[in-house]
Amino acid sequence: LAENSGLINNIGEWVLRTAITQNKVWQDMGLPSLCVGVNLSIVQFYNPNIVSIIDSILKETKLHPKYLELEITESIAIKETTNTIDTLNRLKGLGVSISIDDFGTGYSSLGRLKALPIDRIKIDMQFIQAIEESEKDKAIAKIIITLAKNLGLKVLAEGVETAPQLAFLNQKMCDDVQGFYFYKPMPAKEVEKLLRNCI
Repeated sequence: LAENSGLINNIGEWVLRTAITQNKVWQDMGLPSLCVGVNLSIVQFYNPNIVSIIDSILKETKLHPKYLELEITESIAIKETTNTIDTLNRLKGLGVSISIDDFGTGYSSLGRLKALPIDRIKIDMQFIQAIEESEKDKAIAKIIITLAKNLGLKVLAEGVETAPQLAFLNQKMCDDVQGFYFYKPMPAKEVEKLLRNCI
């Protein structure tokens, strides 16, 4: 609805500013430094001002770009346009990292994937949540992890909810995981408490 109404650019900029500002607040409090991931919608990504908007927010907040990861959809990644590569290169030029979110749900060609200036693949949760029962899902997850490693990319599994899922991903050398097995979404104040326990 936000994309169709044109509001997504304003909402997306607010989300970026809020996430980046919060991350800098945590750092200024002396809490462990984190890289925070923020999704970009397809409308935001093709906004001709997106690079300058992100650059401006990073400069205003004084957050080092290495602590921001921009997550794009697979549908953005597979678009065969020079504009896509150019925008990704300009974003990378800011010093941020780029990931493909929900990987495996689109139709990425391997040739396209190797040409993209990205840092991480995030395996869609549909391939993770059934790996305890499904040999096919195990095979797909294993192939994506191997593919990412061979392309020099980091790989993260989404939707991890059980110890056996985590054990399988650890065994296959998945770099990172996210999911309810660890925590559900929480307010910034609760994240702050967790970070204090890490000091």
